[in-house]
Amino acid sequence: MSHFNSILTKLIHGGIEGDERTGAVNVPIYQTSTYKQDHLGENKGYEYSRTGNPTREALEALIAELEEGEHGLAFASGMAATTAVLHLFKTGDKILISENVYGGTFRVLDKIFRSFGVAYEIVNTTNLEVLEEAIDDEVKAVFIESPANPLMTVTDIQAVAAIAHKHGKLLIVDNTFMTPYLQKPLTLGADIVVHSATKYLGGHSDLVAGLVVVKDQELAKSLYFIQNATGGILQPFDSFLLIRGIKTLGVRMERHQENAITIAKWLKGHKSISHIYFPGLESDPGYAVQKQQAKGPGAMISFELKKGLDIRKFYDGLQLIALAESLGGVESLVCHPSSMTHASIPEEIRKKVGITEGLIRLSVGIEDVKEIQEDLEYALNQAANKGIDL
Repeated sequence: MSHFNSILTKLIHGGIEGDERTGAVNVPIYQTSTYKQDHLGENKGYEYSRTGNPTREALEALIAELEEGEHGLAFASGMAATTAVLHLFKTGDKILISENVYGGTFRVLDKIFRSFGVAYEIVNTTNLEVLEEAIDDEVKAVFIESPANPLMTVTDIQAVAAIAHKHGKLLIVDNTFMTPYLQKPLTLGADIVVHSATKYLGGHSDLVAGLVVVKDQELAKSLYFIQNATGGILQPFDSFLLIRGIKTLGVRMERHQENAITIAKWLKGHKSISHIYFPGLESDPGYAVQKQQAKGPGAMISFELKKGLDIRKFYDGLQLIALAESLGGVESLVCHPSSMTHASIPEEIRKKVGITEGLIRLSVGIEDVKEIQEDLEYALNQAANKGIDL
């Protein structure tokens, strides 16, 4: 690990830097599947790229340092990373999950791991009493997102960690929305941090990747075994792209967040908006906890249109902002959670937790904030032209 203290410097110089053999300032792309061995049973530290690759290892060392962990692991997607973590559990185990989590996380638990006998229970993790009451002998871990996707619900990570550890359970935190630039769950007591690195860490909508970070050596050994045995590893070229993306994370997140705060304040007072979800607003129920545990609110906003507005005309009216899956790229993106990112969650559960048909999720990019606002204003005006109640 580097000796630098500032995360801005670590983003650029952290982990394994450069190439000793040539002096290249960037870690090379070791685009190889296998490695020549000197003699039988003797190698240079590498045998096969599923088991270990220098480019991937540089990325894994970097994310470990940024999250203030000890061990990082890189996977082919955020869901591959989450799936690897869930492989830590066995038949008869139960995992508590937040009321609103990414639909893919719910789907893999509900459709894959449940068939293996791993149970889950949806809990309001913002209510510490309710959370603690839900912990029994079968529960082995609590899995949270904070802020959660898509309602930006904020969970007190430190408080949940204390409860989980009091009962001998693990705390897993998906830190995709915040990144280690804004929030470091391991320093707040989490045991495992998961990222869809496709999002802010990559930052340019040009790769798909997942990352896991832990501090505990035994957990690391188990996860390394799972990574190698199941094989969902990140390829060398994507590892290189992700390292490159991370170098600009600090400057990007500052602009993302600056733009998001401006847009959220504007949307809050807009005549066409009935509700806004953004922990950067003082009126948001998660504002105080968010301010305490993170350096900022991030750049994800969800909101609902007022009754009578045509949501389809809103989406069709956007010209700058793309209607697309994913988030965290330099460009602004908007999606319809109930039919896109969270469609795998049954309708009755979506309604119960507040993921309505009228909910819109906005990933605020780093474009000129006035032009983002103008695009939203035009789309909102289009939505108001036809009085259809969704």
